[in-house]
Amino acid sequence: MTGQRQPGGDSAGDPGESFKGELKGNILTPQGWVSGVLRFDGRITAIEGAEVDPDNNRDPYILPGFIDLHVHGGGGKDIMDGGDAVYVISAIHARHGTTSMLATTMTSPPGDLEQALEACGHACRQRRAGTARVLGVHLEGPYINPGKLGAQPDFAQEATLQKVARLSAMAPVKLITVAPEIAGHLEVVRTLSESGMRVQIGHTLGSYEEGVQALEHGASGFTHLFNAMTGFQARAPGMVGAALAHARYSELIPDLLHVHPGAIKAALRAIPRLYCVTDSTAATGMPDGDYMLGRQQVHKCMGGVRLADGTLAGSTLTMDQALRNLVGLGLSLDDASHRVSTYAADHLGLEQRGRLAHGCHADLVVLDRQLNLTAVYVEGEQIDLTEV
Repeated sequence: MTGQRQPGGDSAGDPGESFKGELKGNILTPQGWVSGVLRFDGRITAIEGAEVDPDNNRDPYILPGFIDLHVHGGGGKDIMDGGDAVYVISAIHARHGTTSMLATTMTSPPGDLEQALEACGHACRQRRAGTARVLGVHLEGPYINPGKLGAQPDFAQEATLQKVARLSAMAPVKLITVAPEIAGHLEVVRTLSESGMRVQIGHTLGSYEEGVQALEHGASGFTHLFNAMTGFQARAPGMVGAALAHARYSELIPDLLHVHPGAIKAALRAIPRLYCVTDSTAATGMPDGDYMLGRQQVHKCMGGVRLADGTLAGSTLTMDQALRNLVGLGLSLDDASHRVSTYAADHLGLEQRGRLAHGCHADLVVLDRQLNLTAVYVEGEQIDLTEV
């Protein structure tokens, strides 16, 4: 296995495509597993080999890089910190196999949001060496129901097209979470969806019927399914019921704390393109202790992150562990790979990410037979997995 950076990249700006590499192993292509060679620079230039059953071949696995559409923090930093925080966060997640991500905001006062989005805008325009590609922003707030905040601070507000446009001018907003039952939100959902923005239903007290109505208005999925939404009951199916009955896409946090394994399996059977996110916080990659999540202090202990009242407040999950958790639940490796990469790319309409094919970005992860990362490449650049 070879692959290294060639002279000419700019570590202070966008590294570009000045790389050459070659990887040998079991390669997961859109057509299935191939045993052979993958060649790349900033993009995949060739895949050569023969069909293989990877269970009968002891070579390493080569998968599409992970895509995380819900990242609040990592390495002690929070997206809401502004400044260089987004680079610290995208670097620590790159070392766990995330090759592209959405920087995710908290419900906050307008000034805080603008500070965060200005910093994210810089990161979207120019990737630094050693970091994941920041594709854009996921506005998880503030357009949510104040009665279903979860771990969000109490700064919820009604959405307007003007408010969203102002934030979008600072950084590309690719995904937005909205509570559809708030007055005026359904028309906002329709207009934003028609403009190409993905709108997810979340932090909501809405009914099953209101969830179906939001989907009919163009909503594309659900934010952290089962969490911060009305649950499923026999005579009141709630937002969970709307998702299970009608959704094509939905995100889910597979840290095995936010959602019971049985509920994950039910969602996997019901939602064709259920994809996984980390909802990771500043505590990711850090020791137990206190950290900030937006304007709120959270405490990391025993792998979980909680508010003082015990409410789960994001996670410390990384996408490589998400993959292992899915396989541990009984998914095949190719199915699990789709749910940590391909389906998220499809949800955003990214045809050149989330798959290993000629011409696609060289976003790659290499794993040993125990599914531990041995190499990560972001647009052809090999990430140093030993950095701290």
